[in-house]
Amino acid sequence: MGRATDRLTTLIASAVQALGYELVGVEHQSQGRHTVVRVFIDSPEGITLEDCEQASHQISGVLDVEDPIRGQYNLEVSSPGLDRPLFTSEHYTRFIGEKVRLRLRHAVDGRRKLAGRIESVDDNVVRIIDDAGEAYELNVDQVEKANLIPDYDAIMQSH
Repeated sequence: MGRATDRLTTLIASAVQALGYELVGVEHQSQGRHTVVRVFIDSPEGITLEDCEQASHQISGVLDVEDPIRGQYNLEVSSPGLDRPLFTSEHYTRFIGEKVRLRLRHAVDGRRKLAGRIESVDDNVVRIIDDAGEAYELNVDQVEKANLIPDYDAIMQSH
């Protein structure tokens, strides 16, 4: 995460936690004059549209007062969904054994995109085994974006 995203995460975390939700993570994308702040929240009971609206209202208030973003921005608040984003080593640890899709900040072995199963997490180092059996040990800081790959067959069998 960059310093701007770290600062945003710190500001947003207090507002989200005060409402009783878990802050899963914050994405801050700036392309020219267009800025998007994506906030992912969760709770043991799941997240409803009303939860997102309530969190959005609180977060907007904090961002209006603190004014950490230059110019206009769009704020999006949502649940993490089935293809849940992973931001911290704790997230990877929670989902050991699950499949994940990664986009790296810089190529490793000539690849910036990887997919595989999370085998282990040690401090901030995540071990991923791809479908070919290749192992990759990556520092969480090397990951630009990570999302779980939903197992739709298991989801359908549970219903």
